[in-house]
Amino acid sequence: MNTAVLRTEIRLFRREPGGIFWILLFPTLLLVILGSIPSFRRPDDSLGGLRTIDVYVPVAVLLGLIVGGLQSMPQTLTGYRERGILRRMATTPVRPAALLSAQMVVYGGAALGSALLSLAVGRLGFDVRLPEQPFGYALALVLAVLVALALGAVISALSRTTKIAGAIGSAVFFPAMFCAGVWLPVQAMPDVLARIVGCTPFGAAAQALNQAAAGHWPGWTHLGVLSVWILLLTGAAGRWFRWE
Repeated sequence: MNTAVLRTEIRLFRREPGGIFWILLFPTLLLVILGSIPSFRRPDDSLGGLRTIDVYVPVAVLLGLIVGGLQSMPQTLTGYRERGILRRMATTPVRPAALLSAQMVVYGGAALGSALLSLAVGRLGFDVRLPEQPFGYALALVLAVLVALALGAVISALSRTTKIAGAIGSAVFFPAMFCAGVWLPVQAMPDVLARIVGCTPFGAAAQALNQAAAGHWPGWTHLGVLSVWILLLTGAAGRWFRWE
């Protein structure tokens, strides 16, 4: 990876207040709002004795990477292609692949930063226990970031303009949020629905994070689902992506 390209992309990202807010701050802000509701800080039998705020920390963790991977990165990459930046880069020693790699590092790093912020605020503000299986949690989180970036690359590959990227990203964004448990935590879903959601990338990620948070190693089924989605989406992005 070209370090100069990476530094440039980091500077450009820092100049985008919208991206910083929606990726880094919005998930934590949502967590603070939910944690301010008194009933969400009391144990709930339907959630296995957990509090609502407990189950929403993994949701907030996933929300940041969903926004970055499905909304922000495709818009940026498609904008570069639309303005001819990728085509011009192809004629220089700096290959377009360096830009794609830098984009993934920037948005992947932002997603991980958002996750750490959500975990810290959950712990310090609402006494949410940190993941009791940290290594399993870290593995599930890295796989979730990779699947979000791979899906974002597919959206970029299918979009000829930023408007199309925004439309496709939005069409995928809301189902992804549902599967991650934004509107209904996975623990509260009926068994059949939870099994169906577990076959989706973010549903599998949510269940893997929940298991690790509770002190269990994430189920190999959920990790396998994430790995299969990463391979499929990466292959599709590589096949369909065009630099101009």
